[in-house]
Amino acid sequence: MKAGTILDSKEITQHIQEIADQIIARHGSNIEIALIGIRTCGAFLAARLRKALIKSGVPTPPLGILDITLYRDDWTRISSIPIVGKTELPFSVDDKLLILVDDVLYTGRTVRAAMDALMDYGRPKKIELAILADRGAENRELPIAPDYKGGTWTTSTEQTINVYLEEAGFEDHVAIEKKKAA
Repeated sequence: MKAGTILDSKEITQHIQEIADQIIARHGSNIEIALIGIRTCGAFLAARLRKALIKSGVPTPPLGILDITLYRDDWTRISSIPIVGKTELPFSVDDKLLILVDDVLYTGRTVRAAMDALMDYGRPKKIELAILADRGAENRELPIAPDYKGGTWTTSTEQTINVYLEEAGFEDHVAIEKKKAA
């Protein structure tokens, strides 16, 4: 295992299945949900979660991808010319139980941006949050908490949790790493 690795490929798969099991435990196997992954890693994880739910007998949930670039409260700090990805929501979000999927929950600002973006597409019945890694509530800047999570790892402000997935060209693993200097 690489230095700083907290999850390997097998453990990522196990955590995704655990999240699927948590969703089924809460809603039953005949639920009508839609999964929406936050671009980029959240989208990959949402696709994997969809497969885990189907494998567990849940009817195939619709899958969407949400780009939140212009909804972030820090996009002007990141770049004067933001790179906006494509949002792909091939279904109406109105009156649906949406499960928003992301890789890491830290301050809550990404999730807030995603919820703001979703409201521009309609009025969901409910939004629930599924994340792979939670950096702990003590780091939260907004009152946002996951409904489903793979695990919690407490980190300092000098650290970050990075999720590396095959879909992005990496060997699957999750690592706690030192933040890169800005």
